[in-house]
Amino acid sequence: MKLTIRDIAKMANVSPATVSKILNNTGSISKETRDKVMAIVEQTGYRPTFSAKSLATKKSNLIGIIYAGKVNVDFTHPFFNPVVNTFKKTVGREGYDLLVFSNETFSLEKENYLARCRHFHVDGCLIIAGEEVEEAIYELDQSDIPCAGIDIELTGNRSRYVMTDNFKIPALVVEYFYMNSIREIAYIGGLASSKIGEMRRKGFLEAMEKYGLPVREQWMKYGDFYEDSGYRAMNEILEGKSHPKAVFAASDMMALGAMRAIKEKGLKIPEDINVVGCDDIEACRYSDPQLTTVRQDKEKLGMMAARMLLELIHGENGAKSVLIDPEFIVRESSIKGL
Repeated sequence: MKLTIRDIAKMANVSPATVSKILNNTGSISKETRDKVMAIVEQTGYRPTFSAKSLATKKSNLIGIIYAGKVNVDFTHPFFNPVVNTFKKTVGREGYDLLVFSNETFSLEKENYLARCRHFHVDGCLIIAGEEVEEAIYELDQSDIPCAGIDIELTGNRSRYVMTDNFKIPALVVEYFYMNSIREIAYIGGLASSKIGEMRRKGFLEAMEKYGLPVREQWMKYGDFYEDSGYRAMNEILEGKSHPKAVFAASDMMALGAMRAIKEKGLKIPEDINVVGCDDIEACRYSDPQLTTVRQDKEKLGMMAARMLLELIHGENGAKSVLIDPEFIVRESSIKGL
């Protein structure tokens, strides 16, 4: 039979309230009484229930994780997986466990993340961007629950967010091509509903304008950040009478799909078409050829999100948002000129 706090109190001949104060290290209790109760706790192996402890301390040591979009992002995502792993390690060292909220439990019309966070007494929430972000996310953002976002702009008084500087990503790519005398550049972007995808599209157009390079509508295609959509988009580009000398895909997975389409047409990479992706997922190192990409610092994103959220939980002030600089990584899928 599972012991209760009343059982411990009876064994020690004290009140349940006294046991609760001792277990939660509150109140003024004599050393003799404290030692007697703790000896019984140790002998019996008693552990207070989670709900009882959280109600007593007003602190659960739980952080909720929410994948904000209706589609795309989950545990298996090759970019967000290492981000969340770093986040987990950082908050874990501070004594926090993670509670992942499913967005498939209820119909989207009935989803209420705020109510569920309150039900489990989470101390804070990590919100990870996706496509078609539910309105329930922004209700949580505007609440009194501390929230940290990754790749999603949060505006609440107790919210912070971190992301890579998405305008710099295409700027690095276009500059690289320009400095290597490549002028005919195609673009494979993300969904129109994606804030990140829109930032990268605008950054690409601004960079092309800066260097006086032509933007051809037939070479501007869009996918969903996954490989098959990059494959389809590249095939559409290659159906034209003229082919680009380079293609920038707004994710590595779409770039890998584009490479597959290029090779199926009998074209060589990078001799016929240079290919550059974005994210620097692990698969870049093992593709054939190895994929040139713009690296997002996944570990730094996870660590910064954790630090921002911990600051909020502890009532400390910090930066409302943090932008992390990307890094251009040259591999085999592009020329090695610079």
